[in-house]
Amino acid sequence: MISFNYESDFNLDNESVYADWLSKVISSEIKNEGEINYIFCDDDYLLEINQQYLNHDTLTDIISFDYSIGNELHGDIFISVERVRENAQDFKVSFEDELKRVMVHGVLHYCGYKDKSDADEQIMRDKEEEKMKMFHVKQN
Repeated sequence: MISFNYESDFNLDNESVYADWLSKVISSEIKNEGEINYIFCDDDYLLEINQQYLNHDTLTDIISFDYSIGNELHGDIFISVERVRENAQDFKVSFEDELKRVMVHGVLHYCGYKDKSDADEQIMRDKEEEKMKMFHVKQN
């Protein structure tokens, strides 16, 4: 089950659309959906987590804690909405697209994709693009 939690003023519109999309992403990677919690927060909140748990004193857009067991994906994905907004401006993309990229990025880590080397980062970017194309909002 995918759940959305908020530690800031931000609220995700159409939570069910995002949850359905992420479920499809997980299935497309031949994985099983467990408990995945998205926590939307601000820079200060995520910086504190970064310092406390990872000993990093830097701002970041996402931190994911992976509790997966075999092919069943479990984890907590913390996303700084402030950082996503700023990155969207820097990359000249919409906030919504950058948010989807970051959201799927966390799940892709749980699926086994890495991004520490240049080659792994390129594979991750390609996977993000592929999975973002799976996102559809039904038009009335």
